[in-house]
Amino acid sequence: MTVQDDSVLLKPGDLAKVARVVQDLAAKRIMMVVDRAAYEASGAAAVIQPSLEALEVSWFSDFELNPKLADVQRGVDQARAFTPDLVIALGGGTAIDLGKLISSLSHQDASPREIVTGQASIERAGTPLLAIPTTSGTGSEATHFAVAYVGHDKYSIADRSLLPRYTIVDPQLTYSLPATITAATGLDAFCQAIESIWAVGSTDESIGYAVAAGRFALQHLVAATHDPTPADRLGMCRAAHLAGRAINISKTTASHALSYPLTSLHEIPHGIAVAMTLSPMLAYNAQVSDLDCTDPRGAEAVRRRIAIIVELLEAADVADACQRIEAFFAELGCPSSLAEAGICDEQALRQIVDSVNTQRLSNNPRSASPEILLQLLKGNLAENEI
Repeated sequence: MTVQDDSVLLKPGDLAKVARVVQDLAAKRIMMVVDRAAYEASGAAAVIQPSLEALEVSWFSDFELNPKLADVQRGVDQARAFTPDLVIALGGGTAIDLGKLISSLSHQDASPREIVTGQASIERAGTPLLAIPTTSGTGSEATHFAVAYVGHDKYSIADRSLLPRYTIVDPQLTYSLPATITAATGLDAFCQAIESIWAVGSTDESIGYAVAAGRFALQHLVAATHDPTPADRLGMCRAAHLAGRAINISKTTASHALSYPLTSLHEIPHGIAVAMTLSPMLAYNAQVSDLDCTDPRGAEAVRRRIAIIVELLEAADVADACQRIEAFFAELGCPSSLAEAGICDEQALRQIVDSVNTQRLSNNPRSASPEILLQLLKGNLAENEI
């Protein structure tokens, strides 16, 4: 499956088309929401800077990793004072999510805190947004979601107006990514694809995107991590963007729900945090029954989608599929369990369960009690409990 969308540019060298987007909008005032390190290291600065010279530009780049409410508020204040015609968000998922929130929330009556925490809704469209990812992972440029942290709590904001007006996915921007970031962000894309297939919110369209994304990741991620070629970088850009399109429809599920406290409490990179529960969650969901199925299409429909995952992994059965996932993670040098990451303390595990994102958990096709989740994190689910 390929990307066919006039608003999405996904080829090597497409970054040079920023000038065309600016011209299409007749934009004179640009707000740049950028990860400064990525802007320079990726080579984006050399390409984009000439397009900005005749324009009024306001820079917003002093923000923390993982979007924080305080940074959202500062960006909104800056946008309201500057009144840009176009917001350009460039970097990883943090920069793009901040770009989404700043471009939208600067036009709302409610405060950023009220909207982020769900006390108020987005009422109107914001400033047009051009999203330019410099990693191959989050797929944020393809979704109508954004996330923000308030303390240790992670909130997901969803609105159709958050989907970027324009997207440039240029694989050349990922050529300088170190192996650790390539692996972690690529794992996010892979896990999004797998979760999207079994999600309660899945559709035939989202499954098509997810299967294609999974194939690209399986084919290219290990090489992109250890010995990348331009073809591998392009393959991972496609994997990430298609996985983003998949979850834009289906949303993510239990592994993502558990990953948020792993990142906020233990500082484990998001993609790795998701990956650590993917294999046990596959085994758990494969044993869904009519009694614990949360998908209105029924347990048999869930099992058919699990079979799609087994086929995608070229596995003989679910147990083999789980082993292949764990071997894939091992090739990337990433832990496939919390125990491998050194998180074994009972109190720490219970804190993760207590902090689980219930919205994402509800999209999992098989219900899971806190005790089940705790045993899953420990790796202690016996066959009869699964």
